[in-house]
Amino acid sequence: MRIEPFEMERMQSTWENLVEMDLSESGVRPLTLRELAAMGLDLDSFLDVPLGYSQSNGTLDLREALARQYPGSTVDHIEVTNGTSEANYLAALALLHDGDGVAFEVPNYMQYWGVPRSLGADVHKFHLSAGHGWEPDWDEFERAVTRHTRLVYLSNPNNPTGAVLSQAAMRRIVERCEETGAYLVADEVYLGAEIAGPRTQSFWGMSERVIVTSGLSKAYGIPGVRIGWIVGPPAVIADCWAQHDYLTIGPNKLSDRIARIAVEPENREKCYARTRSILQHNLPVAREWLAGFGGFLRWREPQAGAIALIQYAADIPSVELCERVRQRQSTLIVPGSHLGLEGYIRVWLGGKEQFLRDGLRRIGQELRQLEAERGAPSADSF
Repeated sequence: MRIEPFEMERMQSTWENLVEMDLSESGVRPLTLRELAAMGLDLDSFLDVPLGYSQSNGTLDLREALARQYPGSTVDHIEVTNGTSEANYLAALALLHDGDGVAFEVPNYMQYWGVPRSLGADVHKFHLSAGHGWEPDWDEFERAVTRHTRLVYLSNPNNPTGAVLSQAAMRRIVERCEETGAYLVADEVYLGAEIAGPRTQSFWGMSERVIVTSGLSKAYGIPGVRIGWIVGPPAVIADCWAQHDYLTIGPNKLSDRIARIAVEPENREKCYARTRSILQHNLPVAREWLAGFGGFLRWREPQAGAIALIQYAADIPSVELCERVRQRQSTLIVPGSHLGLEGYIRVWLGGKEQFLRDGLRRIGQELRQLEAERGAPSADSF
């Protein structure tokens, strides 16, 4: 089947380098090579390394380092990929066939809305409920995950809500997958980006049906090297590697070397601490800005991640609102409809403070104008 356009990614790739202010991002401002050199990356020695192919499923050193992060795993449980998005893609290619069922959590990064459908799978959504702390709507979940379901996909911490599932919710999800025989693909790329709370528990180890994907882009703050990974049963990982041979073959040598430095326990914690510091600094700025709109805007503060999902009390479609902000303010934000949830916008919180303030000011100008045009929200606007 023909794959449909990935609306959010196409919007971002079209405009992110043309607008004056890009607040559509979803990680913290990236680390530099100089900062990585301070963590032990020896760039000078790499200058003499021949730029041939690297190990296609990740070097043994990198897979050994990653296996130490996931208790009970070995190098045969790990496949290194070009970013978390490729990890997710490979899992779908390896597991799904025409007619299989997929249960897809929304709101979310919408990759698993398009990819499974292009493979002939039937995708059934289950929603997270804003009124219940962004926990799953369990009635929808039970209807979506049946014995016809081959794969369940979720992100935890969630993109775009920044919510973290409770341990009770995690257990319930895993138990349902075991009952139905479905695989659970848990995208954990935001694990480590918690703003104030404890480290998010991984789904890894909760069941033999669990597959975890992650990477360096969000919590680590190193998106440009395009390193991700899949952790799963060796038989599934072998199938993912087979698919990888047909796709990008493998990651590049410098990226693999950078990843080996970044995932060392001491450096990983430095990256996570840097991310937390940026978010703790910026969250009050966003909180103050939202408070200035009274009842027109509402949010549930993110527990993790550099993203704010904001609900607005107006009947304008989110794509139209974001286009208005882009055209009038040269500022890019993400419409909720690109994340599976209308009536919301997603705004980046991971930049420098003045950049965030300037961007919020521009967004605010359009929101206040919209509020004036549409009138004050009624009590039941939300």
